[in-house]
Amino acid sequence: MKVRVDPERCQGHTLCWMTAPKSFQLDEVDGHSSAVSEDVPADQEEDVREAAHSCPERAIQIF
Repeated sequence: MKVRVDPERCQGHTLCWMTAPKSFQLDEVDGHSSAVSEDVPADQEEDVREAAHSCPERAIQIF
């Protein structure tokens, strides 16, 4: 499984990081999120799916 955060859609709500802190990192300036790695380890897949589902901007893409 792979994950990306669309920087144009992310508004810095930080819900993804709160749900899956091992998979997302936050920008120190504006709180916008990015994936720690495009490749999601198997033990983090469920958390990443939950993070994508909880994103109000639908900025997280899973493929």
